[in-house]
Amino acid sequence: MIRYLVAVSLALFVYQPAAAQERSGPLRIEITEGVIEPVPIAVAPFIAETPGAAEFAQQITQLIAADLNGTGLFRDVPQSAYISQVAGFDAPVAYADWKAINVEALVVGSVTLTSDNRLLAKFRLFDIFTNAPLGEGLQFAGSVGSWRRVAHKIADQVYARITGEGGYFDSRVVFVETTGPKDARQKRLAIMDYDGANVQYLTDASSIVLAPRFSPTGDRVLFTSYETGFPQIYELAVGQVQKRALALEAESMTFAPRYAPDGRTVVYSEARGGNTDLYRLDLNTGERLRLTSAPSIETAPSFSPDGQQIVFESDRSGSQQLYIMPLAGGEPQRISFGQGRYGTPVWSPRGDFVAFTKQNAGRFHIGVMRSDGLAERLLTASFLDEGPTWAPNGRVLMFTRESAGAEGQPALFSVDISGRNLRRVPTATAASDPAWSPVLP
Repeated sequence: MIRYLVAVSLALFVYQPAAAQERSGPLRIEITEGVIEPVPIAVAPFIAETPGAAEFAQQITQLIAADLNGTGLFRDVPQSAYISQVAGFDAPVAYADWKAINVEALVVGSVTLTSDNRLLAKFRLFDIFTNAPLGEGLQFAGSVGSWRRVAHKIADQVYARITGEGGYFDSRVVFVETTGPKDARQKRLAIMDYDGANVQYLTDASSIVLAPRFSPTGDRVLFTSYETGFPQIYELAVGQVQKRALALEAESMTFAPRYAPDGRTVVYSEARGGNTDLYRLDLNTGERLRLTSAPSIETAPSFSPDGQQIVFESDRSGSQQLYIMPLAGGEPQRISFGQGRYGTPVWSPRGDFVAFTKQNAGRFHIGVMRSDGLAERLLTASFLDEGPTWAPNGRVLMFTRESAGAEGQPALFSVDISGRNLRRVPTATAASDPAWSPVLP
């Protein structure tokens, strides 16, 4: 049974209280590769300002705290430690009481339900040690069913103001849901919030599907399907759950597609005559261009953020390694030189790193390196880790980890690019092949 997605729109307004201070405090987390002591932060219970808003206020408070705690950068101080409570959204902040329990940042908010059943949530963020707000207050509006998005939007704002980087909580992940034993697995595409909530299905389990990839606008997904008996690339419009085969030759095997940053071009692998090369497809005109021509396997292409280069994996050197080439053509340059085999490269949205899968000495790793091949760093190690995908802010990676043995199943995990905060992403069933969307508008 195919379930349909419901589009959610959120409105953003600037909220300026009468007594707002213009000064921003200096609280800032400097994210480095070393150990980071989580910042003690208090997400005070949001105030319900209208009848019926109490449940939403509680849920929004809890989700904001969960988002921030989940990064490993923040530690939510429990309410049982509070000396004073927040009496109202506009009530004066008792800075001394929060300092006494070592809180460094305080989130204060309120929730209102309108007569037409709309939800309004506003918040402020305070730097406790400078006795000043961090930025201006904001208000988000949406349907009551979008309360999770409202909470994620607020958490994104808090994260951004303290770290100086964009958030990633209001985003989605498309993945392959896997059911059944290893020798008879069924697969279908599913989509969920970044934290595993709100799972909805994009395809049924009638054919094997692999490697979904979001478009830069998050409204389309590329994936590989065995619907015809061998791999072919399809594009699916997420809101309508409608798919179409791309304008490619039906007798060729096509796979490993990925969008260009402009969303109008796709790079992919095509196997023909026993050889696998990279091709580029213009989605509007159907024009195809062959990018590589070598007696080797070229696959898993990924664009640089400016769309001018592609990183991909190839065995042209005799083993599976990573290469970069200009989109306009030219000789690929190898960038991986460590021990072992490298694959599934994907360029960071920040442009500073390439993430990859590495196999060496019987172990699999998720790692990152600079686009010139320097500063390689392995973040994980297990029986089977593979297929990294970047969070929209380029700070977190999600990937597939499969356990060993006949009963082993794939699951989704995430890790910070420093190698810290390894976490399992909750899913109801086995899951693989994650792909992170941009932050939702």
